[in-house]
Amino acid sequence: MNWTIIIIEALVLTAAFTAMILIPLVKNPVWWIADYPEDIQEEYFKTHERIPSKFFSLTVLLKKGFAVLVALALLLLVVWLAGAYDFWSAFAVGYGMWFIIDWYDCFFLDWVLFANMRSVRLPGTEHMDTAYHQKKYHFIQSCWGMLIGLIPCLIGAVLYAWLIC
Repeated sequence: MNWTIIIIEALVLTAAFTAMILIPLVKNPVWWIADYPEDIQEEYFKTHERIPSKFFSLTVLLKKGFAVLVALALLLLVVWLAGAYDFWSAFAVGYGMWFIIDWYDCFFLDWVLFANMRSVRLPGTEHMDTAYHQKKYHFIQSCWGMLIGLIPCLIGAVLYAWLIC
């Protein structure tokens, strides 16, 4: 495997992930309402029409399902470019990328940017500084993300081993 390519891929994917999250978030924070802590959602819904925001609602499942399919396609490309040579190397590269992006999302995007950028706050919740600084909430969500990431990474490694190896 080529470690230079893996490092470049990690940098490119974190930049792409940041753009994919921040551009819609700044334009319309409500787009990602399911990812806000529940107390922030409830405050928002006091003055706005309630929309599906529970994790198992159809809207949220469609958004997250599409994201997982895109992640699966990207994982196949990433492991191929990195020079993975079997199932285990493909899984290691894929899950490694997932790990990097998941924790980058938690420790930087959620803990630093999300907590401090007023432009991503839901209308009517701008005053809720403490709620936007819930590190435990974002850490737990990232742990769930690591568990969920096993699925596309395992599927991607199987597909890669089957198609390429």
